Amino acid sequence: MTRTVAVAALATALALVSACSSDSDSGSGSGDGASMRKVTYLTSFGNFGRDSYAWVAKEKGFFKEAGFDVDIKPGQGTGGVIQTIVGGQADFGPIDLTGGLLQLGGGDDKPKDFVAVAAIQQRTMAAIVTTADKGIASPKDLEGKTLADTPSSVVRNLFPTYAKLAGIDNSKVKWQNGEAQTLMGILAAGSVDGIGQFVVGAPTVKAVTKKEPVMLPYSNVMTDLYGNALITSKKLAKEDPEMVKRFTAALLKGLEYSLANPKEAGEILKKNVAEANPVSAAAELELMAGYVRSSNSGTAIGALDSGRVAKSIAILQGAGALKQNITPDQVVDFNLAPKA
Repeated sequence: MTRTVAVAALATALALVSACSSDSDSGSGSGDGASMRKVTYLTSFGNFGRDSYAWVAKEKGFFKEAGFDVDIKPGQGTGGVIQTIVGGQADFGPIDLTGGLLQLGGGDDKPKDFVAVAAIQQRTMAAIVTTADKGIASPKDLEGKTLADTPSSVVRNLFPTYAKLAGIDNSKVKWQNGEAQTLMGILAAGSVDGIGQFVVGAPTVKAVTKKEPVMLPYSNVMTDLYGNALITSKKLAKEDPEMVKRFTAALLKGLEYSLANPKEAGEILKKNVAEANPVSAAAELELMAGYVRSSNSGTAIGALDSGRVAKSIAILQGAGALKQNITPDQVVDFNLAPKA
């Protein structure tokens, strides 16, 4: 009897040790509140419909199921997201991949210790947007016109390459500086002929200008450029690759759900962001769907292809946009990225 009691006591002790060990394992992915790993995620820019999938992943429990307690904060564009993640103030966030390539190959001292781990859009959403009353129906019509955008905008910095491939005389297009938050107002006021914008911004442009928007997507002439891509720091990717894979899978699950249920995703965004417009958010997601999946890169959401990234680099190099040579492996960790 004594022996039986001793064995039972030992079994109980081992069970307690095992439970404590499980609770202290922040990478278990069990979804248990005691073992949740805290993560800070940045949106690409603000809290528009195009970024609502992160809120969906949180609201629907996809992050929790993967073992994450996620704090979602509004990002400030490609440069800001990179700087914040490399600086250690955030763990993940989407950037325009072409903007990342431009930063890596820019030959300056901007932070470069980041790596892409999944594609959000398989094609670039960069575009010039104008309104029907401006008489701009094709890229060539931009000659002699004035456009506005922020100086650091990917749309603006990529325009010389777009102009070259679209047959536009870049010297005949004038740019003026503007703030991201006021660009649509400037267009509505008639101060400029067009602005830099993502194609999914069309519903908001129409709402602000009260006019029919006209989009000139860069993807019409630069088919190999990716849109946004999820990045993390090279440090985190190296130290905890399995955690990165789990987070990426949960986020992409939110992306897929949002595209299938845009109206619900818009309402979830509104629930979490008071100033959000759920109708515009849903419309943005509907427009974005065609950019998330692409026939030239397979059907898997999030896939990144080394050959396509190499072509993107070649396009930028051919247009003189890169000051130094870079390779796909410098910007993408293909061991962590979903396969096509």
